[in-house]
Amino acid sequence: MAAYEVIFCIVNDGFSDLVMDAAREAGARGGTVMHARGTANKEAENFFGITIQPEKEIVMILVPARIKDEVLRALYRNAGLKTEGQGIAFSMAVDDVVGLSDAPLLADEGDKSAQQDGGE
Repeated sequence: MAAYEVIFCIVNDGFSDLVMDAAREAGARGGTVMHARGTANKEAENFFGITIQPEKEIVMILVPARIKDEVLRALYRNAGLKTEGQGIAFSMAVDDVVGLSDAPLLADEGDKSAQQDGGE
């Protein structure tokens, strides 16, 4: 089982703060917002029963796997399809992480000599 999961939440433009507020309340530390444009057609609008705004924001949130479900539930409650944000969220397992203060180092202790020599 992966130690971390990445959650992607796609919402209407202007709702990324709502997403991050909900995620933080569930234990997430922060996220990254990317601007995007949706390509849904009229059939999708009829299927979901909503008007689809083309301008989107994608919020990418890296969380410990143990809180993933809680964060997803919070996103659904606060920014899901039945809200103004009309968000969808999904998660993917993350194999390796570097750069986080509480993430384990990826290099083995026995591999220090290769690191010192500039090896991989």
